[in-house]
Amino acid sequence: MTIAIAIHGGAGTLRRQEMTPEKDRQMREGLSAALEAGHRVLREGGTSLDAVIASVTSMEDNPLFNAGKGAVFTLDGTIELEAAVMDGASRDAGTVTGVTVARNPVRLARRVMEATPHVTLGFSAADAFARKEGLECVSPDYYYTERRWQALQEEKARIAAGGTEADVPEDRKHGTIGAVALDERGRLAAATSTGGRTAKWPGRVGDTAIIGAGTWADETCAVSCTGHGEMFIRAAAAHDVAARMAYLGQTLREASDAVVLQTLVGLGGTGGMIAVDAKGNVAMPLNCEGMYRGMVDGQGTRMIAIYGDE
Repeated sequence: MTIAIAIHGGAGTLRRQEMTPEKDRQMREGLSAALEAGHRVLREGGTSLDAVIASVTSMEDNPLFNAGKGAVFTLDGTIELEAAVMDGASRDAGTVTGVTVARNPVRLARRVMEATPHVTLGFSAADAFARKEGLECVSPDYYYTERRWQALQEEKARIAAGGTEADVPEDRKHGTIGAVALDERGRLAAATSTGGRTAKWPGRVGDTAIIGAGTWADETCAVSCTGHGEMFIRAAAAHDVAARMAYLGQTLREASDAVVLQTLVGLGGTGGMIAVDAKGNVAMPLNCEGMYRGMVDGQGTRMIAIYGDE
């Protein structure tokens, strides 16, 4: 029985010259823990959906990643979280946006999928649903980290000084987390979660919460994206991988490379994605300096990486 899983902790890594050995070690340990959490579910015969939830929950609870506990701040200094899940076998999906109370937005997205007639809930309605479902809810100070607060102050100063998009440091442009998996029954699933972008406008909805843009799973492949969300939305990036495989006969690698290295580059969009197909092949293309990522593919090959040349 073939099983496979891939995870990402966000594109737009710290530049090598800014990455200390201690920070490098912490990031790789965080990725390893998330990868193992999901892979363990698969090894024990669990579903791909349970596996991706396990991996993403691990990263949501880790302040190093831009989701859950480590989420970035909006321009107003508030937190607005997004998450999505999709079951490839049924194409059932659930997403949330503008979440302010759920400790694990990815679990809330799953409840939207399983317990409502809708795909997406947002803002106060999503918060109310989290409480109604008895999910663990937290106060705003749970999400506060000094590192993210200082990043907001620096970004506001940059904007006030007339800085352009080209001036934005890579690690502030994007920082979504996600996981994709194939279980022993041949079912695919994807999950994605994010705090968005540092100094985003309050009320902004990114690609994570839009099925087909930042998240997709069907019988062909499962995809989770991280990058400049507006461009991923305009490219329908996650779904385009599946479409290229279905209609053009491209392989997973050919399709994902075409989206990340051609379509997104043509739009000026930076970032990357992780994808797995029904045979356990994994692709993790990126068009920026790095993407926190890891995988165990269908052949059992395990990898943890940060930079593009790894």
